[in-house]
Amino acid sequence: MEFNIHHIAISVSNIQKAIEFYSLFGFKEVASYKDENLEIKHLYLNGFILEVFSFKDYKKREILNLWEDLKILGVKHFALKVNDIEKARDFFIEKGIISEDTKINKGRTGILYFFIKDPDGNFVEIIQDDRSF
Repeated sequence: MEFNIHHIAISVSNIQKAIEFYSLFGFKEVASYKDENLEIKHLYLNGFILEVFSFKDYKKREILNLWEDLKILGVKHFALKVNDIEKARDFFIEKGIISEDTKINKGRTGILYFFIKDPDGNFVEIIQDDRSF
């Protein structure tokens, strides 16, 4: 039996802002659902779906710094891989998503990375990983 990643789900307060944000990465809307209380969008990128939920009666959570958030059980973030992390950093600076003092880090497992947040504070890791598996 073979398993493949299909999607990750996030919840947002404003689905249009989320679509605008994630379209910066190249995500395209491929499916949607809407009723009086809920809107769902499937955003597709290179074989991967980001499932975005927006509830009329959403509940906010406290946004912690990344390290403290990692200590709380549950899904924490998803990562998008790039070929040139310096160019990606410059792109996000130009778009006003991160500041110029955002550092590119080398992780304990050897990958280069930095984090951004979407409009609702959901963490997205931008990585360069040149390993082949």
